Amino acid sequence: MAALTGRDFLRIADWARDELGELIDLADRLKDEQRRREPHLLLPGRALGLIFQKPSMRTQVSFDVGINQLGGFAVDLPPGGIGLGERESVRDVGLVLSRYLDAIVIRTFEQELVDELAEHATIPVINGLTDTAHPCQALADAMTIRERLGRWQGVRVGWVGDGNNVCASLMAICAKLGMEFVAATPEGYEPAAEVVEAARAAGGEPRLVRDPRDAATGANVLCTDVWTSMGQETERDERLRALGDYRIDSSLLAAAAADAIVLHCLPAHVGEEIDAEVLYGSQSAAWDQAENRLHAQKALLALVVA
Repeated sequence: MAALTGRDFLRIADWARDELGELIDLADRLKDEQRRREPHLLLPGRALGLIFQKPSMRTQVSFDVGINQLGGFAVDLPPGGIGLGERESVRDVGLVLSRYLDAIVIRTFEQELVDELAEHATIPVINGLTDTAHPCQALADAMTIRERLGRWQGVRVGWVGDGNNVCASLMAICAKLGMEFVAATPEGYEPAAEVVEAARAAGGEPRLVRDPRDAATGANVLCTDVWTSMGQETERDERLRALGDYRIDSSLLAAAAADAIVLHCLPAHVGEEIDAEVLYGSQSAAWDQAENRLHAQKALLALVVA
């Protein structure tokens, strides 16, 4: 899809349903080619810059490996070396890196920083995670759901726990692709109102509930994430108390559809938001989901990098 060349990927809401579908179709193809060891050097010689101000395993490794499998290479840009917004202005960094690189992945705290970098860069900027969004994770989630269930239309997705950045992006992609979304969160931990409104504007009808069983009952997909995300360490005790009843265990999973799958973006705090028997059980798709970060992001790069 030539129209996507040069596009940023900052949030799910920025991309149309057909564009997201095209991307995931390509991800499926690239996954198949990779398993058959067929080369797919779609981006020979292209340079991908990685700016990671938050720790990462899946995001960093999947983008680094992915650009290499496409024929390009990654350049690690440590925060201390760049000093984004401190040693140099975000504008200047964007302008300079656009002369060296073919795309930038940034993983940071404020969404506004990602938006500002994209405003000034003349190459695609990809959001590798912020405090409010994790769109690359949502791509892998949607890919995994269709891979396991064979469809998006009519799929019921139940979220249990904190209405965080992962929840927000998953809600958005469910709205775009025709999946029902129900989030069970305690008071004060709901997804942001603007996230819910954006999902509704995209054609979804997300529901917010309090009881985890309301989200789990009849769900085709059960999802969760850690209760204490990066930067929230001082809130840990308070969060454990508030979210203690929002664990995916075998009892909650039993309320879901018989063929339901369980997603977790990882890393997991086993025994908190999810029990070991669920995470490592037969209905867990967390490991396919983690692998699919690689294939979905390769498809993303292949579509946006010139």
